[in-house]
Formats: sequence, C-alpha cells, structure tokens
Amino acid sequence: MSQAAASRPDLSSRITGRCFGHPNWRIAFLLVLPIFLSCCAVPQQKPFDLGHWKQIKIEQLQDKARDIADPGDKVALISEAFLKTPYLANTLIGSAETSEIFTLRLDGVDCFTFLDYVEALRRSVDFEGFKEALRYIRYRNGKVTFLDRNHFFSVWGNTFLAPLRDITAQVGGTNVRWVEKYLNQKGDGTLYLPGYPVKKQVIAFIFPEAIDAVLLSRLRSGDYIGIYSPLPGLDVSHTGIIIKKAGGTFLRHAAQQQVIDEALLPYLGGKKGLVIYRPVAEY
Repeated sequence: MSQAAASRPDLSSRITGRCFGHPNWRIAFLLVLPIFLSCCAVPQQKPFDLGHWKQIKIEQLQDKARDIADPGDKVALISEAFLKTPYLANTLIGSAETSEIFTLRLDGVDCFTFLDYVEALRRSVDFEGFKEALRYIRYRNGKVTFLDRNHFFSVWGNTFLAPLRDITAQVGGTNVRWVEKYLNQKGDGTLYLPGYPVKKQVIAFIFPEAIDAVLLSRLRSGDYIGIYSPLPGLDVSHTGIIIKKAGGTFLRHAAQQQVIDEALLPYLGGKKGLVIYRPVAEY
C-alpha cells in the first residue's frame, strides 16, 4: 500500500476525534470514511502526555520560531520538529454525554491535532502561552466543551481572530467551486457526532483537474490544506501542511504511522479537491 493510501484514514478518525473525518474531529472521522472513521483502535485516553518533549524543548523551539518573521516559514520550522511523531487517533476526550477535558498529547498526533499543536506553538512564546493558545484554537472562545470544540476544518480555519486566511479562491482562481454543506449531517439525516448541532457552511475548493504544477507554485510553505470531501456533512477528509523544498512541493502530515513529508502532486491523485488556509502575522 502506498503512503498516500495508508494516510487516507486520517480524517475520519477525527470526527471522532478530529482528524478530519471524525466528527469529533475533531470528530475525527472515526466514523465515516477511512479518514473519518478509520483511524484505528482507540488508545487509552489521558489528558496530558508530552512524549519525548520537555517543557524546555518546547520553549527552545518557540525561541527559534520567534526570530522568523514570515508566518509560513514559522509554521514550517515548528512542524519540522514533529516529523516522525507517531500517528495517534482519538486522543481528545469528550462527547455529548461525557465531560470535555482539555487535552495536550505530544506523544502522538492525528492529522488535525498536528495542526492544532503547530498553530498553537506559532502563536505563543512560552509553555503556558502554548496551552492557552491551544485552548482558543481548539475551542470557540476558549471554552472547553464538546459543543464549543472546532470539529471541522472549515470552522477551525475561520474561528480565530485573524491568524488564518482562506486563500482557496485566490490560489484557484477560475478553478474554484463553491458548495453549501450542512456539516455533521449525513445524507440520510443522521449525525456523525450525536449531540453536536448541524452547521451550514459554504466551502470553496479547487477541483482536482486544475491542480497542476502552475497552481502548486502559488502555494507557500506553511499553508494549511484540507482534502475536500464530497460526502454530505463533511468538509475535508484529511489535513496537512504545505512544505516547499528544493525537490518540489510536499505535504507534511500525520499519515497512518507517523508524521512524514510526501510529494504533494502524486498524493493528490484521485483526491476530490483542495481547501487552503494561509497563516498571517496579525494575531
């Protein structure tokens, strides 16, 4: 199985946890698709585990990032520190019936928590600030409840005060399609995330036939991307970070086993579209 195929289960696991696809995803898509739902066995849930990280290591990384002016380059530097981090699904704790617990797990990430941690590190200068930024990135207004968790990528990307900008239309130009979605609602009317309300959202995505070398040249290191999902109730099935290197354009993402860099254009073969958010300096 190719790395691209292996990484497909991500999202779904989120929905249940949040890797896109899950409604918990933050719904992690444990439910619906491979990305959604296919995230694997649920690990023992615990709210805090830094893995091989130490507080001092986190703050040293923040110190290095502080000297970088460009937001995308900052994301690239921070995310590089997560390479080879094990893939771990369903680490977030909470549901409509279970109390939400603020979770910080650096011992493993899924495609969505990976973005959470990278963006929170970008927006903070010390360990306490990292935790505070994470709370506001993962939850609406920083309120730690299941109903306030940003379960979907398109909600996550539009929730912050200003640090991310939807550039899908800017990058795609005439190759962009817009679709109205009712997030969390399946085609049969049931919910991916029981107890979580349906949210009407207009999603812009670049259709796959238009994704070529010219379009990829408009992407920058540090852009956050989502792989568009045509399924009712879902916006994307997987997420990652664009990385530009001498060898071309790569996707840095939490694949099935660990965080890796993978050539983007081959990875996109067979995918249904692209959603793009760009980090900006105002936060």
